[in-house]
Amino acid sequence: MKILVTGSKGFVGKNLLAELNNKGYNDIYEFSKENDRSLLEEYTKDCDFVFHLAGVNRPKDEKEFMEGNFELTSELLSLLKKSGNKAPVLITSSIQAEKDNPYGRSKKAGEDLLFSYSNENDVKIYVYRLPNLFGKWSRPNYNTVVATYCHNIARDLDIQINNPDAELTLCYIDDVLTEFLKALEGIPTMQDNYCMVPVTHSIKLGELANVIKGFKESRRNLSIPNTEDTFIKKLYSTYLSFLPENEFSYDLKMNCDDRGSFTEFIRTPERGQISINVSKPGITKGNHWHHTKNEKFLVVSGEGLIRFRKLDSNEIIEYRVSGKKLQVVDIPTGYTHSIVNIGESDLVTVMWVNECFDPQKPDTYFLEV
Repeated sequence: MKILVTGSKGFVGKNLLAELNNKGYNDIYEFSKENDRSLLEEYTKDCDFVFHLAGVNRPKDEKEFMEGNFELTSELLSLLKKSGNKAPVLITSSIQAEKDNPYGRSKKAGEDLLFSYSNENDVKIYVYRLPNLFGKWSRPNYNTVVATYCHNIARDLDIQINNPDAELTLCYIDDVLTEFLKALEGIPTMQDNYCMVPVTHSIKLGELANVIKGFKESRRNLSIPNTEDTFIKKLYSTYLSFLPENEFSYDLKMNCDDRGSFTEFIRTPERGQISINVSKPGITKGNHWHHTKNEKFLVVSGEGLIRFRKLDSNEIIEYRVSGKKLQVVDIPTGYTHSIVNIGESDLVTVMWVNECFDPQKPDTYFLEV
């Protein structure tokens, strides 16, 4: 199948090309504003499907709206008709097409042209009135507030919030791609005469800014966003794609002494915290018990011995652990426990605890195993 993608270097175009390639569609004609129009004539001769994504969002002159959103569409359809090519055409319009502004009028004109072309030539068309899109590879300070906020907040730059209560309807790029692939298969999601992406998200502008600021702060407080919320998960993925390339990594506070180190890695309000414990050879850590706090130990390097004793018993239970065989050891409540490095190198243990450490309520009581 030969697929023509106009606007191939734009935000949606780049994501679409990547996903088409993932799905095994490798015979793709790419057309962007940098290409000569003669190339479009060549591609329209034998393409089997058209993703018409090219358009103008922020021109220097308002007349460019019509040139980019109507005239290019007109030329594309004329070339298809000239070649006798009845390939289905998918066009990305906008919810702005319902509004009486230069951009909206140009989008509406492109829609009307496509509907007429479909009726006159018996060609399948898919018109998507898209809301505000967000996701990786979008452009800051262009046509998506999410990209601008992610880019600026990641760099400690100011952001502009004209009306914090303004409601936004957002659509994630991967959800758009899922729907576009359905259209390619001839099974789009329809509403009246228009195609639609069924998954959208609503948020107020001020709340959006606060959520993204929270993403930046999470490196300092070690929190993890609530990815059970699908919108937060998508937004966080988008934010990470805007990190400065020299700031992918960040330091953690290591609590070091002559025994080794203890470093908190992740803290969550509902899933507890994860820490990394390093013990020098011969060192014993622990010798305490908890009422409610429970833990999981996973030794990833070195050799260790985990010892337990129930408070009302003299019996000691032992588990030998090693980075050569990864296994999780649960630390039950009511058992005093310790972990000793019995190897000749550092013992590295990933430790999960069901609640974040609270110095006011440590729930930790010293007692030798």
